[in-house]
Amino acid sequence: MILTSCGNEDVLPKPSASLALQYPDATYGTTTTDYCPFVFELNEYARVLSKNDCSMKIEYPYMDATVYLTYNKVDDNLTQLLIDGQKLSYKHNIKADVIKDYPFMNEKSKVYGMMYEVEGNAASNAQFYVTDSTNHFLTASLYFDTRPNYDSILPAVDYVKKDMINLLETLQWK
Repeated sequence: MILTSCGNEDVLPKPSASLALQYPDATYGTTTTDYCPFVFELNEYARVLSKNDCSMKIEYPYMDATVYLTYNKVDDNLTQLLIDGQKLSYKHNIKADVIKDYPFMNEKSKVYGMMYEVEGNAASNAQFYVTDSTNHFLTASLYFDTRPNYDSILPAVDYVKKDMINLLETLQWK
């Protein structure tokens, strides 16, 4: 019986598996408020919670992800706002493997800034700041309501990062 149970079948390793997360294709609509001095396009999959000071939370409920937007009026403090915007990304340097920065410039809409991509188990994997250099300054940071595990959240990071880039490209000051 022992000899017959040992067939000639080769032992093969199990194929590697990966988590297949599927997200809906983004459909964008314009987001505006009566009291905020900017408008932008937003994925209809997300929802916006805003305050009267133009700070906003863009929530992605099925991903447990939130993009926090903070608006500041420029009033002889542009240098400090720029320093704070850069610190926002580099404070994740301890947990980050790599921080990539991408300058952004839209002459037509007068939107200038920098986007940061943080690779690794950092608390926030994408941030940006933009300004018109005279009146407006806006920062954004992506956070997940979970312990950072870059490999696991990478598909969600990529999805939301595309929305953040679209926000940058469609942002207009009022």
